[in-house]
Amino acid sequence: MKKAVVKKSKSKTTVAKKIVRGMKSAISRAIGKKKPALNVKAKAKTKTGLSVLTRKKFNPIIAPNKNNYWEAWQTFNPGVILLDDKVHFVYRAIGTDGISRLGYAASTDGFTIDERHDAPCYQHPDQSNPFNFYSYFSGGGWGGSEDPRLTLIEEDGRVYMLYVALDGLPQLAITSISKKDFLNKVWNWKKPSIISPPNTIVKSGVLFPEKINGKYAILYRIFPDIWIDYVDSLDFEEGEHLKGSPAIQIRTDFWDSRKIGAGATPLKTKDGWLLIYYGVDDKDSGKYQMGAMLLDLKAPTKVLYRTSQPIIGPDEWYENIGHKRGIIYPTGAVIKGKNLFVYYGGADSYVCVASASLHEFIRELKHQKTLHLTIKKITSKK
Repeated sequence: MKKAVVKKSKSKTTVAKKIVRGMKSAISRAIGKKKPALNVKAKAKTKTGLSVLTRKKFNPIIAPNKNNYWEAWQTFNPGVILLDDKVHFVYRAIGTDGISRLGYAASTDGFTIDERHDAPCYQHPDQSNPFNFYSYFSGGGWGGSEDPRLTLIEEDGRVYMLYVALDGLPQLAITSISKKDFLNKVWNWKKPSIISPPNTIVKSGVLFPEKINGKYAILYRIFPDIWIDYVDSLDFEEGEHLKGSPAIQIRTDFWDSRKIGAGATPLKTKDGWLLIYYGVDDKDSGKYQMGAMLLDLKAPTKVLYRTSQPIIGPDEWYENIGHKRGIIYPTGAVIKGKNLFVYYGGADSYVCVASASLHEFIRELKHQKTLHLTIKKITSKK
């Protein structure tokens, strides 16, 4: 028995060391370069529903910071919320100890980062498992808190955060903070509750910003589809978990035929709930692309419109050079003025943004015409 224990320990250490070397190698190629040597233009562009998609030299808007150990390797997949006409980010970060933590940043115009904190704003409290197999293949790292989504429930006066907790199986967790504390950057988060069904991998949880038919509505992913559950309270007691059912399915012979997941928190428009989501094709299981849907306001399981082609595919260096190539993973969207801003993780290493006129975006989505999702140029501050 003693020999078996020793052998297991050595094997685990060896695996961990190999993965650390692999992560360091990947990140070293991604950090510290103005533009990695990837000839994207020479490659075949992703077939999308876009006639004009202009990417210019301002993305990524958040990149790893080697001066902070906890975000030295990767910064990606941000939860985003618009408060007081300012865009607030809670982004996933991985540093030299391999733990996923969440950092805070903010932007006045939606493109330029005006504020970014040197310390994490959140860390999953239970980190008893020093190495997690699932976590490494879910963006890297050993475990922690992954891929947050933010929702303000006005009547509660609280900002809710759903995220994937990695301490064993990937499980959906929920926590919250008062709007006042969030704006004051006083990180008094409520103790999180694990709300996944037992022994089930659950990811990509998003909470609708208002009740639907008197209940809170939560979308989440159980492979390969998007599920939904309606609950009376967001104060989950220990042992309480989601008991929903499949709501939106994958589509055979489409770009989202392998798996789909809710990306950003749904945005309410007069035409329906706008859901930015991600999809993966059976023909290319390592490539994540972005799509859009309009859901019925009173019955969000009813899909009114859905893009037949992705609206963005991974073609740029910051979507291919990093921890994992070929990744566009949307996790946040806001309506600011007359524009739609969509935020996503690129290559599991960066935070990026795309924008469009909301009116034009909705109009073309409804008529299944070419969607004009553009990326604007800004001058980087020195």
